[in-house]
Amino acid sequence: MHFTYIIYSASRDKYYIGYSQDLIGRIEKHNRPHKGFTGQAQDWKLIYQEEYIEKSEALKREKEIKNWKSRSRIESLIGLR
Repeated sequence: MHFTYIIYSASRDKYYIGYSQDLIGRIEKHNRPHKGFTGQAQDWKLIYQEEYIEKSEALKREKEIKNWKSRSRIESLIGLR
């Protein structure tokens, strides 16, 4: 399976949208210190996921959500609004 996911950091009050085949392993990597966007916080929690059979579909959905550039639209998707 391929996953499009959204994680949230309370300490940074930020969302991150991503793609992975290994969702649990990927979130563990986000929560390790590193130089990337998610490396500055270690409290990332999975708050939303979609499953796809085809990698191309998961990547297409990831790009679609990232292109929204709208916190309110993301929060609507995950059921906060």
